[in-house]
Amino acid sequence: MDSHHTGEPTAKQVSGVRDLQGLWPWLPRLATLVLTVLTLDYVLNLGYFSLVTAVESQFLYTVVALMVPLVFIMWPAFSGGDRRRVAWYDVLLFLLAVGTCGYFVYNAERILDNGWEYAAPQTATVMSFVLWGLTVEAVRRAGGWPLALIVGVAGCYPMVADIMPGPIQGFPSSPSQTAIYHAMSRESVFGIPLQAFANLVIGFLLFGVALQKTGGGKFFINLAFALLGHVRGGPAKVSIFSSGLMGSMSGSVITNVLTTGVLTIPAMRRVGIGRSYAAGVEACASTGGVLMPPVMGAVLMPPIMGATAFVMASFLNTPYSTIALAAVVPSLLFYLGLFVQIDAYAAKHELKGLPEEELPSLKQTLKEGWYFIFVFVLLIWMLFWLRREAIAPFYATALLLVINQILPYQRWGWRDVTDFFSSAGKLFAELITILAGVGLLVGALSVTGLSGTIANDLIYIAGGNPLVLLLMGAVTSFILGIGMTVTAAYIFLAVALAPALIQGGGMNPLAVHLFILYWGMLSYITPPVALGAFAAATVAGSKPMETGLNAMRLGSVIYFVPFLFVLNPALILQGGWQEIALVLAQALVGVVLIASAIQGYLVGIGSLSTQRLLQWPIRLMLIVGGLAFAVPGGGAMPLGHGAMFALSLALTVPALGLALWINRGLLSSRREPV
Repeated sequence: MDSHHTGEPTAKQVSGVRDLQGLWPWLPRLATLVLTVLTLDYVLNLGYFSLVTAVESQFLYTVVALMVPLVFIMWPAFSGGDRRRVAWYDVLLFLLAVGTCGYFVYNAERILDNGWEYAAPQTATVMSFVLWGLTVEAVRRAGGWPLALIVGVAGCYPMVADIMPGPIQGFPSSPSQTAIYHAMSRESVFGIPLQAFANLVIGFLLFGVALQKTGGGKFFINLAFALLGHVRGGPAKVSIFSSGLMGSMSGSVITNVLTTGVLTIPAMRRVGIGRSYAAGVEACASTGGVLMPPVMGAVLMPPIMGATAFVMASFLNTPYSTIALAAVVPSLLFYLGLFVQIDAYAAKHELKGLPEEELPSLKQTLKEGWYFIFVFVLLIWMLFWLRREAIAPFYATALLLVINQILPYQRWGWRDVTDFFSSAGKLFAELITILAGVGLLVGALSVTGLSGTIANDLIYIAGGNPLVLLLMGAVTSFILGIGMTVTAAYIFLAVALAPALIQGGGMNPLAVHLFILYWGMLSYITPPVALGAFAAATVAGSKPMETGLNAMRLGSVIYFVPFLFVLNPALILQGGWQEIALVLAQALVGVVLIASAIQGYLVGIGSLSTQRLLQWPIRLMLIVGGLAFAVPGGGAMPLGHGAMFALSLALTVPALGLALWINRGLLSSRREPV
C-alpha cells in the first residue's frame, strides 16, 4: 500500500540534518564504510587493522574520531541555517574535531601505559578541554539544546561540587582534572554507553538501515494492511502492528510517526475515526514500537531500545537476550491494552474496515517479502540460541543483502549503496555523539561520588517505603525524560536513581532498570510535552493538546504496567513457570478489563455506557477491579494475593452482571412488538 500523501514534515526535516551537496556527502559514506570494516575487525578479532583495534580504548577513540566530527558538517549551527551549504566555521570545527580526536587515537596506548588519566602532560590537558567543548557543541546540534544544557552543566559540576548544597554536594576536582577525567578515563565520554555501542550496537544499526533500504518497512506495512485492514477499525489496528515493527527499525518515536503515520492516519480517517483519535493511536503505537524487545520486532534494528538495551546489559552485566526476553510481557500488555481500546472504540461506533479490493494481497506480500522473515529467524537463532550478540546482526545483514540482490523486487543499484551508507552515517554520528555527551554526565556523577549520595537521599526521603520510592522514581524518570533522548535519560537514571530503588526497596535490578526506561518514555504521549502526539497531530491536522489527551488515554496501560513487573518480577519472566503463567493470566485479564472500561465497551457484554447514570459506577468498578486483578498482592502491597483477588471479584462480578442485565433488558425491549 503506497502513500501519495504530500505536505507532511519528513524525518529529515525534523532531525534538522543538512542536505549535503557536491563532495560533502562522501564524508559520512566513507566514514561509515571505514567504521564498519574496523568494527568487523574488532568484533571478529581478525587482526587486519590491529593498529587501531588491538586496544579497546584506541578503538573507542577511533569510533569517536570517525563520527563526531561529521556532526559539524551534517547539522547546521542554528535551526535557520543553510541546509545546503557548509559554513566556513563548520569546516574549521570539523577539522579541529578530526585533529583533536586523531591526537587521542595516536596517543591511546600512551594514555593507558603512562596513566595520563591521573597526570597528563600539558598538551594532552589542552586537547582534553578542546574535546570536552567540541562534544558539548556536537550534542547541541545532534541532540538539541535541552540535552546540551544538561550535559554541559553536569560536565562542569565536579569543579564546584564542594560548594553545592548538602544533598548534591560531592568531591571537587580542578578544571584540568575534570577535563582529563572526561577525555581519558573509562567512566566519562568513553564509559559504558560508548563501550556498549562500539561492542554491540553498530551491527544492529547497519541491519536496521539495510532492512529499511531493501523494502522491509514497506513489507511490514503492506503485511499489516493485508492481515488487519479489513476488520473493524482495521486501519487503527494496522497502525499498532506496523508502527510496532517500524518503531524498532527507526528507533525514534518522531521518525516512526512521520513514516507510518502518513499511511495509517489517512486510512483511519477514511473509516470514520476522528483526527485527534487517529493521531493518538499512531502516537501510542509508535511510542510502544521503540520499546519493543527483539523477539517481537525490535530485533529488526532498535537504535534506541536496542542501544539502551545493550547499555542496560552492560550496567547489569547481563546477556542482551535476557533483557530482550524480559521486555516481552510488558510490551504484550501495552499493545493488548491499546488493541482492546481500539477494538472497543470501533465496535462502539460501528466502524468497519477498508474494502478488500483496496488492500494489498497477503499472498503477493509474502511472496515478495518472505526473505525478511527468514532473515529474522536467523537473527533470533544467533541471538538466543548461539548467544552471539556481537556478530549476529552482521551475518543477518550479509544474508539480507545477498538475497536482495538475487531476487528482482528491491535489487540495489549504485545509488542505493551510497544511500545506505549515508543513512547509516547519519545514525552513527547522531547516536555516538549523544552517547559521548551523556558520558559527560555519567562521568561527573562518578568522579564526585554524587550517584551514591542521591540514592541515599531518596531512600531517606521515602522512609524506606518501596511504594513511595517507586512513585518518586516514576516522577523523576518522567521529568528527566522531557527533552532528553530515551538512551540519555535511561543512563542518567541508571546511575542516579536505580541504586536507590534496588538498595532501598530491595527490588529486582532488571525490573528496576526496565521501570525507569518505561517511565522515561512516557513524556512522548503525556501532555503538556507529548512530542510524539504533537508530531502525529501535525500529520493528522488535529489539535495538539486534544491529541495528547487521546494518546494518554489510549496508552493508559503503560502507566501502571511498570509497577506490575517491579512488584512481581514474574511479569519479566523472572521466576518459576507456574508463577509466571499465573501472574501473566491475571495481568492479561486486568488489562482487558481496564482498557474496555476506559472505552466503555466490553466484548461479550456490549456497551458499558448504555445507561448514563450507571455507566460511571460500572466503568469505575471495572477499572479498580482490573487493577486489583493485575496488581500482585503481598510484598510492598498492604493486601495479600488472596485479598487482592477477592477484591477484584467483589468489584468486577457485580459490574459485569449489571452491565449484562442492562444490555439484555434493552435488547429485549427492542424486540417487543410495537
